[in-house]
Amino acid sequence: MNLLRFDSSAAWVGGVCALWTDRLRSNPRLKICLPTGLTPVPVYAEMVRRVRAGHASFAQASLFALDEFGGLDANEPGRTSHTLRRLLLGDVDLPPDAFHVLDADAPDVERTCQRYDAAIGDGFDLVLLGVGTNGHLGMNEPATPPDSPTRRVDLHESTIQASARYFPTLAERDLPRWGLTVGLKQILASREVWVLATGSAKAPIVRQAVGGPVTADVPASLLQAHANCSWFVDGEAGGNW
Repeated sequence: MNLLRFDSSAAWVGGVCALWTDRLRSNPRLKICLPTGLTPVPVYAEMVRRVRAGHASFAQASLFALDEFGGLDANEPGRTSHTLRRLLLGDVDLPPDAFHVLDADAPDVERTCQRYDAAIGDGFDLVLLGVGTNGHLGMNEPATPPDSPTRRVDLHESTIQASARYFPTLAERDLPRWGLTVGLKQILASREVWVLATGSAKAPIVRQAVGGPVTADVPASLLQAHANCSWFVDGEAGGNW
């Protein structure tokens, strides 16, 4: 596991995007799994800038959404699929059919998840992740088995409350209580994993996940055993260690 710490937000964004651009150049057919959340927003903005400037291209890549909230109106702007299109995919050269989403509105979500795993095939080349303050990855909450597949999950209360920032027009009672997520099995089998963390609120979980015991109670700690995992943290998330 690599811990890459950057002294400024600009350096952090530049470091992530420089390596991402390099990976796309080395393997234009990169199969990538992407999260939403607040943390990757500036990274996506910089990648859009790089594509427009001709420094990067997604023309031959394939992108998969890490998860999707369930129980929401199909047009809800905070849904993962809409957010990724708004922040990144609508402004880069990725072919429309190369973006794969989890359909939480499908009548048979179990079948939908099985098809998603089949579409992933032999695994992701690169997974980008945020990390929850309880150590969740995607919607893989604490105590998730490491061999969990893509599936329907119930969200922990802390995750439900944290999701309110994505749904400013929804009342608390209307926030999503469940979702679909790529499982830890696919994440841990990926050829390369990057975890993005910024801000002092993430410092305790970064410390615990990187330096604490490996346990399913902290899903992010399972990445300690991954052969090619890097944490990209700013000075606040990296703490004084």
